[in-house]
Amino acid sequence: MVIASTFSDKPPSKAPFKGLEVRCLQRRLLLETLAKEVPNGTIRFSSKVVSIDESEGHFKRLHLADGTILKTKVLIGCDGVNSVVAKWLGLQKPAFAGRSAVRGNAHFKSGHGFEPKFKQLVGKVGRLGFLPCDDENVFWFFTWIPATTEEGMEENPIKLKQFVANELKDASDEMKSIIENTSLECIISSPLRYRKPLELLLWGNISKGNVCVAGDALHPMTPDLGQGACSAMEDGVILARCLGEALLKPGVEDDDEEYKRIEMGLKKYGRERRWRSFDLVTTAFMVGFVLRNDGKMIRYLRDKFLLGFIAGLLLRKAGFDCGKL
Repeated sequence: MVIASTFSDKPPSKAPFKGLEVRCLQRRLLLETLAKEVPNGTIRFSSKVVSIDESEGHFKRLHLADGTILKTKVLIGCDGVNSVVAKWLGLQKPAFAGRSAVRGNAHFKSGHGFEPKFKQLVGKVGRLGFLPCDDENVFWFFTWIPATTEEGMEENPIKLKQFVANELKDASDEMKSIIENTSLECIISSPLRYRKPLELLLWGNISKGNVCVAGDALHPMTPDLGQGACSAMEDGVILARCLGEALLKPGVEDDDEEYKRIEMGLKKYGRERRWRSFDLVTTAFMVGFVLRNDGKMIRYLRDKFLLGFIAGLLLRKAGFDCGKL
């Protein structure tokens, strides 16, 4: 991992992986791989939840945007940063982090030749990072503090690509080539949002009855640690374990008993994920703050002392053992 600054003449800070690997996966490939592990028809894609209400017994009834109504014994909200399930649980709307991010995938038909390193460049306007996915594809991002004159740019990939290219006009040819080899359909942008850490730690409902949240619905965070999807998979392992322990014990006599076991399993999941979620959201926000702060003192400390520490911090936060199923 390499982090450099355009503000300083100091050599780039490097953090060895020390036996660990940093892998970059395209979202589509990850989803397809996971979907192949379950029977056909188990997953309904593009099914937006509109509302939730109580059904007979302990069931919840989901109303989807296409008019479909689903009846469920356990409701796990993995519906993203604008989660309807999180709202039903009483969680507040995620806060704006003050930054936006452009993400893209550059495709080099003849191969890119980059080393398998995660590189970041901290500049005067924004921060660029990139990491090869394979021999032909490179994932990259650019974060910046948007101005009012840039409103509407997020929906226009042509303007987004030109904006990033202009900001990197003094960067290395290596970095310029990544933007040049990114097609417009592979560029997206969005404002960065996060769950307020104290809500996660102290009073926010991670579960209630037979309903809970996971992934971005639980812990939306800024992408500065690269742990968003990784932490969602941690959620899945721990949630499956907690529900399995609750439901696989013998002696379930009726629906009320089963409901109580589900409720206790989801509460246990919430207890296990509360501190980890707080830690990741807080650390990601602070790393982003330090890397993007233009104040003279913060900039001096960052470029002289903190870049190496931050590079190591990214690796340490990834080294989390969520246990076995």
